[in-house]
Amino acid sequence: MPDKTYRQMIARWRKERNENIRRENNWLALAGLYWLKLGRNHFGSDPGNEIELPRRVPDKIGYFEYNGRSVSLRTNSGQKIIVDDKLTDFAVLQPDITENPSFIKLEAIQMVVIQRGNRMGIRMWDNQSRKRASFPARTWYDIDEAFRIPVVFTAYDKPKMAYFPDLTGEKAEFLVEGSVSFEFKGKEYKLDINREDDGAFFLRFRDPTSNDETYPTGRYLVADVEPDGKLFLDFNKAYNPPCAFTDFATCVFAPEQNHMELKIKAGETYPRDVFT
Repeated sequence: MPDKTYRQMIARWRKERNENIRRENNWLALAGLYWLKLGRNHFGSDPGNEIELPRRVPDKIGYFEYNGRSVSLRTNSGQKIIVDDKLTDFAVLQPDITENPSFIKLEAIQMVVIQRGNRMGIRMWDNQSRKRASFPARTWYDIDEAFRIPVVFTAYDKPKMAYFPDLTGEKAEFLVEGSVSFEFKGKEYKLDINREDDGAFFLRFRDPTSNDETYPTGRYLVADVEPDGKLFLDFNKAYNPPCAFTDFATCVFAPEQNHMELKIKAGETYPRDVFT
């Protein structure tokens, strides 16, 4: 690929990443995360609710009831709320890990049940959040095509379950189907990689730049798959996890085997004086 065309492609990709986090119901609209206790968890704008919503909504709307296995929603007498685009006063809610999670909508607010291990919570977006426009633009290293590296995927004889640390302090379990190996400046490297439901190869990694230039817990990367099946790790498209932009994300980080000695001065940066 000609260098000019490649640089234009990466620049467009980066522009889209910056725009995407500002869209409705995306990371910069995320405004709350509430872990549920057993029993009733009341919601509304009253600060006394377990789930406090923005002031523009009624002070007491209803409650989420968690029985240790599932979550249901019930509104107070005379009130209704939109669940899955239908006005209702009761619903059994499907969490975000299911194929069709239940989305709750009210006054430019969206909520969904999230399930993380044995815990259930309510994630809340506020699409009137000023942060969508005011958050600083994302920052990147200069584009360096040397960091677009061909790799070889090797499937494990038997996919293994591996534990990945997450923001909550727990470890999330993921199926790892194989690894990618590559050579860079005379050294060999090998990293575990996840195969997503859509077939994409998804990598979580950490490198020495995380100490002072990039996000402290590491970055994410989706491998490029060429029409002929060849795989590339293009670290110019390495990007920060969503917890770089919001306190209400539940990020999963690189496992120890994906902590690299190679310094990846490519992709998204994380200037401490801007974001902390």
